[in-house]
Amino acid sequence: MDDLESNFNLKVVLVSFKQSLNEKEEVLLEHYLTGWKGLVRFLNSLGAIFSFISKDVITKLQIMEHLCSGPQRDHYSSLQSMVAYEVGNQLVDLERRSRHPDSGCRTVLRLHRALRWLQLFLEGLRTSPEDARTAVLCTDSYNASLAAYHPWIIRRAVTMAFCTLPSRKVFLEAMNVGSPEQAVEMLGEALPFIEHVYNISQKLYAEHALLDLP
Repeated sequence: MDDLESNFNLKVVLVSFKQSLNEKEEVLLEHYLTGWKGLVRFLNSLGAIFSFISKDVITKLQIMEHLCSGPQRDHYSSLQSMVAYEVGNQLVDLERRSRHPDSGCRTVLRLHRALRWLQLFLEGLRTSPEDARTAVLCTDSYNASLAAYHPWIIRRAVTMAFCTLPSRKVFLEAMNVGSPEQAVEMLGEALPFIEHVYNISQKLYAEHALLDLP
C-alpha cells in the first residue's frame, strides 16, 4: 500500500461534500470534484470489482476539470451557475447527444446518479447486521439507482460481479477510521452530507428538466 492509500480516510472524503455547500446552499464544483476523487480512491482500494464505475467516474472528472479550468471557468464555480450558463446558452443536448455530447450538465448528472448508488450502499453497510451479505447490499443499492440507466447486459454483468465482493468487515476497515464500530459511527455522522448535496442537485436538475439527459 502506498502512502496515498495509507493516508486515505473516508470521513475526510465525506466531509468534503459538506464543504461543497456554501451559505446559499450552492454546490461548489471544486469541492464536489475533490470529494469524488476521494470516493474513487476508496472504490479502487477494494480491488478491480468497482472499476466499471470508477473508470467512468474518472473520465467524467477529467471533463469537469477541463471545464472548470477553461476559458468559461467563471461559469463553472458552482452547479447552479453551470446549469444557468449551459441551459441559458443552449449548450446542453436535451433529446439526443449531438452538438454538446460532454456538457457539464450531462457529465455531472452521471456523477450525480453514481453518488446516489454509493450513498445507498454506504448507508446499507451502516445499518446492516455484521453478517449481512455485501453482494445483496450492493445489488439492492444498484437496482435502486444506476441500474435504471444501464442496458440489461451491463446490469447482468454488474450484479454477477457483486457476488465476489469482500465482507462487510473488510469494507468498514477499508475506510481507515478505526474499528468497524467506529466506521459505522462515522458513516452516521458523515453520510447526511452526501445526502444533502444529492438532494440539492436533484431538485436543481428537476427544476430545469435535466434528469433524463441522453
